Amino acid sequence: MATTRQLDPKTDHLVAVTLDPNTITSVNPDEVHEWRIAIYDLVEENVFAPARVKATGPYALHVSIIGNYILLDVRNPDTYEPIAAHYLSLNPFRRLIRDYFRIRENYFDAIKTGSTYQIETVDMARRGLHNDAAELLRTRLQNKLEMDLNTARRLFTLICAVQPFASRIDERESTLPSVLFVCSMNSVRSPIAAALARRDFPGRLLVRSAGVRSGKADQFVHEVMEEIGIDMSVHTPHTMDELVASHFDLVITLSNDALEAVEQRGLEAGAVEHWPMPDPTEAEGNREAVLSGYRALRDTLQKRVRERLDELVAATRTA
Repeated sequence: MATTRQLDPKTDHLVAVTLDPNTITSVNPDEVHEWRIAIYDLVEENVFAPARVKATGPYALHVSIIGNYILLDVRNPDTYEPIAAHYLSLNPFRRLIRDYFRIRENYFDAIKTGSTYQIETVDMARRGLHNDAAELLRTRLQNKLEMDLNTARRLFTLICAVQPFASRIDERESTLPSVLFVCSMNSVRSPIAAALARRDFPGRLLVRSAGVRSGKADQFVHEVMEEIGIDMSVHTPHTMDELVASHFDLVITLSNDALEAVEQRGLEAGAVEHWPMPDPTEAEGNREAVLSGYRALRDTLQKRVRERLDELVAATRTA
């Protein structure tokens, strides 16, 4: 299948891929490692661009799984402003995804036996499967997202890696208590709080985070959260304008402008609480001094989030 326009690898490519922690969930480090490898391979070499938009690359891609659809959300990698978003149904890929895992198991078995002939046979089947899936992916995304065959192959691998761990909870029908954390740019305070809540209350809460305005991913956040076993490389900053839900059982604001924005927006909330937290990006000093500020924020939020949401979950159980 030919692309609708000539892609320029110098500008038409992805420099970042993130996963939605609300809809793609796992606490298994082996599974998370597999996601990271698939993301690394995709970012390392790709040709990719949204069709029918005036924006120029490079691009960032944020991946969510909503019901039976993959949401491919293309953004500006510096500001994380949305550029284009497309829903891709998983139904046409079901057989290919099943075959992907079957062939992968056969490949591992072949490696164990050490049979060169068997390894080559399985490897040929694997390449054929990836080619079929890549062509189907490009066809399904024609006039929406443009990519070459190798990029489509790597994107299919990522879809296979994450889709078994998709949360199938429909937020519109869920009876789980919902929590929204809001800060200035959804780069540091609110994503840390949300990540801690998801870790401590898996499957017991619906957790969102947002910013008053769009921010950038923060490497120091990645470092201090990695220290306690939480992968923040999946996070993409979101603004309040991108919120789908309008009702939350609890809204927690972590900066003064967030409190003002929540009040102006008129969200339906069972309760709104203001937890003013220092912004560690404003800390001065050497690298270790700055990291110390991030750790202090993390540890403060860790204690407070656990205590407050434990109350929320207990109250919901007894209601």
